[in-house]
Order: sequence, then structure tokens, then C-alpha cells
Amino acid sequence: MPLPATVKKTLAAILLSATALSAQAGTTYVQADRMVDVVSGKTVEKPALVITDGRITSVGTQGSLAVPAGAERLDLAGMTILPGLIDMHVHLTGRHDMHGYEGLAESTGDETINGVIHAEKTLMAGFTAARNLGAAGYADVALRRALAANRLNGPRLYVSGPSIGATGGHCDNNLLPPEYDAHSQGAADGPWGVVKKVREVKKYGADLIKICATGGVLSKGTQVGAQQLAQEEMDAIVAEAKRLGLKVAAHAHGTAGIKAAIRAGVDTVEHASFIDDEGIRLAKERGTYLSMDIYNTEYILSAGEAAGFLPESLAKERVVGKTQRESFSRAVKAGVKMVFGSDAGVYPHGDNGKQFARMVQFGMTPMQAIQAATVNAADALGASSDIGALAVGRYGDLIAVKGDPLADISVLERVDVVVKGGKLVKGTL
Repeated sequence: MPLPATVKKTLAAILLSATALSAQAGTTYVQADRMVDVVSGKTVEKPALVITDGRITSVGTQGSLAVPAGAERLDLAGMTILPGLIDMHVHLTGRHDMHGYEGLAESTGDETINGVIHAEKTLMAGFTAARNLGAAGYADVALRRALAANRLNGPRLYVSGPSIGATGGHCDNNLLPPEYDAHSQGAADGPWGVVKKVREVKKYGADLIKICATGGVLSKGTQVGAQQLAQEEMDAIVAEAKRLGLKVAAHAHGTAGIKAAIRAGVDTVEHASFIDDEGIRLAKERGTYLSMDIYNTEYILSAGEAAGFLPESLAKERVVGKTQRESFSRAVKAGVKMVFGSDAGVYPHGDNGKQFARMVQFGMTPMQAIQAATVNAADALGASSDIGALAVGRYGDLIAVKGDPLADISVLERVDVVVKGGKLVKGTL
């Protein structure tokens, strides 16, 4: 039996009223003393913005942008607001105090629990998005799913699953004797072998591919500068990843491996410690981003064997750290595109922001360092429509700090307020 017209009108009015109340309940008006506009590279005085249903719907100033009716107000007087920060190289499932042989005691379940704890620490440090590069058992995929469903507190997560690398290389398990026949999930050889691994990590939920092009500091038995994947293997990985719509991050310390990865078409080069002038030129010509973890040297050398670092790893770090910082300075001066990547997990999660001071010390302006962790990182992720700037259409992810980070970058080590998707997750109203 059809409803009478008067009943239909009443129901429509109720639905319209409920929709309006829902919109009002999901609206936040934010104001502060100043805002770092990472797109223009300028500071905006007395900014204001509106976040509705998790995304930014208006950006202006307090004199020009009216407060929507029924909106919740977040008054950040005396503070500077910035986009939520993005760390492009973290290991949320790893512990800073359990390296080398200590790590063999960790199960996939243990690593997943680590991820839950470290995700929240990362968010509280002001990083509302992060890229996890390497996790056994697809623990990072499970973590990303739980975060996306708002079952956990943490950043928006982009994950690689197991890292892909050569047998015996930096991405393999080299800690046990041959009778155990131990290999990492991503160990593979030859063009078709590595292509199969690309397809496999895509099948099980990875957002991107991480490869190990060279040896590393923290792996047993690898020369940190030695190329470990052949050019043909890297070419095959990148070609298959592109077919599947995936970006590729390449761990590469050594000169030859860095250049081979860039020629293959990777999107980011991690570490890039021994990059030479030709490598810098190639990266600049091809628009390859460098992600250089120039803070963690102090932690590795100070924590030493007590944190499980192998003696050979400590010896490698004494060589790599100084050279990497010199390479960082040359790359910045040359105008290579850079993103913020801390390698957190090597050192304590939540201390990510301590790298900003090193980036400024070794050649960046404070604005460049902030852009590396916001607009540049979003571009490298292919996520510029969602994160990386306080702009209309993007998620309402922002942080606030006391003081001016462009005058003193170290204030980003002490983030006072964190808002994710318009929701206050750290700080008080």
C-alpha cells in the first residue's frame, strides 16, 4: 500500500534533518597562528580550514573563512599547523632493540604485535602516513587492513610485504647454517624468478615493491656497496611492477647498484649512500626520488652490540654514515628530488622527527625538509590527491607545534597536536 503524500513529506524532512545533523557532527573548523603552505613554500598568518567527513573542504584565513553552523572548533592559538607528516621508510614490525641473531626469536605473530605498538607511536610523533618497506609473513598487510578499518590507531599505511632480493643478499636470511636451508620469502634469482615474486607479493596484498639492489649495513655477509641484482633482474622487476600498477623502492647503497636501479626505472632509491655524480645526474634527469636515512648513524654506533647489531654491521656503519651524509649534501645542492625516509625500526619508533635537524644540518632549508616529508612524499607515493598538503579535497590530516619550524626545525621532534581525518588523536580541545 503506497504511503500518503503527507507521510512521505514528513519522512523526507526527517531524513533531510538527519543528513544535516550528520554533516554538522562531522565538521571541524581549525584555526591557528600560522600555517606552513608546503605547496607554495610560504607561511600563512591566521589560517583557518574546514574539515568535513574526514576531508578538507575549505582553506582560508580567520578573517575570510566563516565557521560553519554546528561545526566543532579546534583553536590552536600560539601554534603552527602543517600537513600530517609522511615517513617513506619505516619498519613498523621490527624492534630497535632486537637486531641480528636476536631477531630470529621473533615470529610473524610477534612482528604483527610490534606493528600495532609502533603504528601508534609513529602517529603520535606526527606522522599520519608511512611507507613500510619489508615485512615477513605479510604482517604489514594485516596491519594496513586493520588501520584502514579504524580498528587500530596509527598512520595511513602503504606496504611492500616481503622485500625481493637475490639469494644470499641483503633481503635474504643469512644468519643460519646451511642445514636449516633458511631463506626469506622474497629471495629469488633470474628475471623470471623475481617476476614471480612481484606477482606473489601483489597477490597477497602489497601496495608496492621493495627490492634490494645492493648489500646492506645490517645484513650478515654482504658487502654494503656490492650490486646484488643484475640489471636484467631489476629491469624485469620494474616492468612487471608497472604492468601491475605498483611503484618500486630500491634499497641501494653502492654506486653501481644505485645507477642500475635508476636505469631500471625505480621510483625511489633508499639510502643512496655511495651515489656518484653520474648517479645524481641520472636521478635528476629521470625524476627519481632519493630517500636517505641520515639520522640513524648515531643510534647504531651508540647502541652497538647491546641492541643485537653484528660487529660487521657496526664496522660498515662507521664507513657508510659519513659518506651518506656527504652524498646527501651533494644531491640536495644538485636539486635532486628528495623524500623523508628515516628507517625507523633501526632506531626507536616515535623518534622519526629527529631526522629533520640532520637534513637541515647537511644542506636543506627547513622548508625543503618539511616538503620532503609532505608534498614530495605524497607525489612519490602517487597519493597527492589524498595527503601531503593542507588543501581542499585532501584528508584532514594535520599536526600543530608550538613555535615556528621554519625558524627552528627541531620543534618537529615535539609534536603537540595530531589530527587524522578530522579527528583529534593527540592534544586537547
